Formats: sequence, C-alpha cells, structure tokens
Amino acid sequence: MEKTDRRILKSKKAIQCTFLSMLIEDGFDEITVKEITEIADISRKTFYLHYVDKYDLLDTIVTQRLQELEVICEQKKEAGFIEGTIIWFDYFAQHKAFFLALFTSKSTVAFRERLLDFMMKQLGEKITERDDKILLRFVSTAVLGIMESFVLNQLNGNTEEIATKVGELMLKTIKEI
Repeated sequence: MEKTDRRILKSKKAIQCTFLSMLIEDGFDEITVKEITEIADISRKTFYLHYVDKYDLLDTIVTQRLQELEVICEQKKEAGFIEGTIIWFDYFAQHKAFFLALFTSKSTVAFRERLLDFMMKQLGEKITERDDKILLRFVSTAVLGIMESFVLNQLNGNTEEIATKVGELMLKTIKEI
C-alpha cells in the first residue's frame, strides 16, 4: 500500500478544515476558492492540485461523511429500526453544523440526492421481505425530510425522542403496507 506524502495530507487537511469553517459560518454559496486559499494560507495552485473547484471539494467531504455513515450502518446491522434510527440521528446531531450548512444552501441539491440514495440503500437492506421501490422511496424521503427538520431545529424534543418516533413510524408504515 502506497503512503500519501505528509505535505499532501497537510494541504488537504488545511483546505478541508478551512472550507468546513467557512461552510458553517458563511454558507456554501458565499465561499470562493480565493478565500479558501487565503485563509488556509496555501496557493491557488495547491488547491487546484487536489480539487477541481469548491463543488469537487464539497463532494469529497460529503463522500467522507457518507463513508462514516456506512461504517456506522455496518456496526448497527443487527439493531432494530428504532435503535438504528437513534444511532443515525446521533451522528447527524454530532455533525449538525455541517448538515445545517448543506440543508440551507441553494447550491447543494446533489448532497440531498446522494443522501437520499444512501438512505434508500440502507433501508433497502432492512426491508428485504419485499421489493417495493415506491415504499423504499417513500420511507427514505420521509426520513430525509425529518432529518432535515431535525438539523434545522424545527422539531421539539431531544435526539433520542425524535429518532425513536421516526423508527416507530417506519416500522408501522412498513408493517401496514
């Protein structure tokens, strides 16, 4: 296995940390590559060695977050809907500022689509007794909507209460159909 040069890792970390700070503070639409490079104290050439543009950078970070979620999903495979949903909501609560910035940006439609696809894949592994694409999209879209409302602080209750209710609603919906 080939090791990545420490300078490359350091540059990527500086770029990503700066970008995340700016994303949370200013929102995606306000970020420019010029500002990222100035704040991260790197050259524009260094930025473009690693990323095509700010959308590519965002895509890289979203991919990392989805990979983290996938690891969590693997670890919770044996958990039921309610326990698994609580674990998901805990992850979103821990990274709330990041997801808040994405959910409130006009330019991050691709993020929502990728998250919905991810949720459909994960729920599809739980709903194995039937091949019902409409049910899968319905439940996944509902969970995504609640997750967005949760991140945007539009729901009352703590993480576990909200996640438990979502898990119960998913079970009820799946059993009744």
